[in-house]
Amino acid sequence: MPASETPKAVVARLFQQIQNETWPAHLNTAERAGIDLVMLDADIAGCVTTWLSNNGFLDARRLAILRRKLSDLEQVLPELDEADNLRLWQLWHQVAQLVSETVRHSTN
Repeated sequence: MPASETPKAVVARLFQQIQNETWPAHLNTAERAGIDLVMLDADIAGCVTTWLSNNGFLDARRLAILRRKLSDLEQVLPELDEADNLRLWQLWHQVAQLVSETVRHSTN
């Protein structure tokens, strides 16, 4: 991350890259490490879009979800390969980790 780039700018840039990635159709019914990949993708995306639209804030529930999904993603990553679009999941890991580390917790 360049020194001049804010965490929000980095997340927004990486999120755009994620949106440009191809979703392999076989993932629509896939699980890795017992984790549903569609729900993993959707849950992380929901937390990240909320964080972006709320200027770096997440409520306690979404922060807990994001941290749980980050843990799930770390279990899933070793089981993924290029056919699963590994780059997509690596980008999600970067984004989820950055958001989790920089989140400003809202008390609402």
